[in-house]
Amino acid sequence: MWRFLVARACFLVALVLAASSAMVAVTSLAPGDATTETRLEGASPEQIARERVRLDLDRPALARVTGWIGHAARLDFGTSFRYGEPVLPLVTTRAGYSALLAGTALLLAIAIGLPLGLISGSGRFPRLAAVVGAASLVLFSLPPLLVALVLTVIAVRTGWAPAGGMQSAGADEWDAGSRVLDVAHHLIVPVLALGLPLAASLERIQQAAVAEGTTARHVLAASARGVGLVRWLWRALWRPTASPVASVVGLAAGTLLSGSLAVELVTAWPGLGRLMFEALATRDVPLAAGCGAAAAVFLAVWTTLGDLLAWWLDPRLRPGASS
Repeated sequence: MWRFLVARACFLVALVLAASSAMVAVTSLAPGDATTETRLEGASPEQIARERVRLDLDRPALARVTGWIGHAARLDFGTSFRYGEPVLPLVTTRAGYSALLAGTALLLAIAIGLPLGLISGSGRFPRLAAVVGAASLVLFSLPPLLVALVLTVIAVRTGWAPAGGMQSAGADEWDAGSRVLDVAHHLIVPVLALGLPLAASLERIQQAAVAEGTTARHVLAASARGVGLVRWLWRALWRPTASPVASVVGLAAGTLLSGSLAVELVTAWPGLGRLMFEALATRDVPLAAGCGAAAAVFLAVWTTLGDLLAWWLDPRLRPGASS
């Protein structure tokens, strides 16, 4: 276990450096830079040259990438061109908002997808399984962007939930409990847009794993002994088939950040995905690199947690189990 954790920690460091350096390389090699808007506004060549020197854009792309790696290794991600603030606290704040959104969506997806997948794959409820299968197929086929657009239109037309933003106007003057409830109210649309397609995906995976597990000897033996339905579903059927699903949950949680980009733009949620879009649109190299590093941390941490959960659920995956 310790070797696994150390290996994952080393992988995390390498992944963060690689992701942030790739963002620097991509934004540096693309046409134009952060002074393009200044040029369009009629700035003189001398002013543009001074601005390029100030922003460290006058050096070759390879020199900027190698210099960035050295700074990133010391957790120095520079200063944002757009906001004029240090990148690390700016990205950390926005990453917290994205983590709140993605974490809530993941909990919703697990609470809906796994129980429905267990029930539909058990073979005990054929009519319910047909309905669940049809609904999950539709939701699985819909991208989060389309779901977010549909839910936003419904929210605007009906007023059942806020259509955008993270808090209401003047919420800073409210008490803590009212602010928490207000944020929870604003979470409804983006969480459903992210969580429902993921719940459908988890339901499909869980259903397939459970359907395969129903032919196992211990499952058939438990059914023959007349074990109660709840105990049969939980002890005999779900837990032995949960390890592959747990690994997929960790991977899916890590990739929620990419899906949240479109959702955050549609619902005006001030998260990391929206910040990354702004950084790429304005060619803010330090900010884009910091967002890439944060996305790499999301992916590595969630996949590691998924693997640890799989080890806990399935003793056969633990070190020395085969011996």
